[in-house]
Amino acid sequence: MKVLVPVKRVVDYNVKVRVKSDGSGVDIANVKMSMNPFDEIALEEATRLKEAGKVTEIVAVTCGVTQAQETLRTGMAIGADRGILVETGAEIEPLGVAKVLKALADKEQPQLIILGKQAIDDDSNQTGQMLAALLGWPQATFASKVVLEDGKVTVTREVDGGLETVALTLPAIVTTDLRLNEPRYVTLPNIMKAKKKPLETIKPEDLGVDVTPRLKTLKVSEPAKRSAGIKVPDVATLVAKLRTEAKVI
Repeated sequence: MKVLVPVKRVVDYNVKVRVKSDGSGVDIANVKMSMNPFDEIALEEATRLKEAGKVTEIVAVTCGVTQAQETLRTGMAIGADRGILVETGAEIEPLGVAKVLKALADKEQPQLIILGKQAIDDDSNQTGQMLAALLGWPQATFASKVVLEDGKVTVTREVDGGLETVALTLPAIVTTDLRLNEPRYVTLPNIMKAKKKPLETIKPEDLGVDVTPRLKTLKVSEPAKRSAGIKVPDVATLVAKLRTEAKVI
């Protein structure tokens, strides 16, 4: 069984994001980049399924600039067998990514696609659902448990009311949530092995996909700074301020 795992290169979650002075976007110059944490969870889950003998091949895929090869190498160090970089300098929107992945799925014929529920840069939470619609495959989002057996994948989902379990017939799409697993630490030997694994570079045009943006960013701005808190001497003063100043009671 072949599994396709899309991953995204994003600003590292430990980095404090800065907005460009002209408000045109986020400043990523000289900023540490890494794999999107949700995608890392997806890749870890695919690797565990392979270690359990349920999966035979894992293909990591990313869209972006040449430097995104580093993200694929990290993915191969975690457990992917090979990588595919769809190289483009354009800012690809979720629909464009879904179209690229659909073309790759038609080419690679995977039985399962596992990806993070969202990226931490745009927080769109759209790609998995759009891809399922384009392929016509069943989908299970926000997975906290994945069981693969007998040509089906059983997924426990995190929903507002608690947990929901669904069974999907393969081929299918699963998007991962935080509590699915704890990604492994990438060791130096595996990093060295990843350098020898095959990495293919193609263009969106090679797949017959138009990734021209359909949305325009008008302005990016930082959240308003919050004022410092104050201490009050007693409960009566607190209640008075909540009533007269905050006006929440």
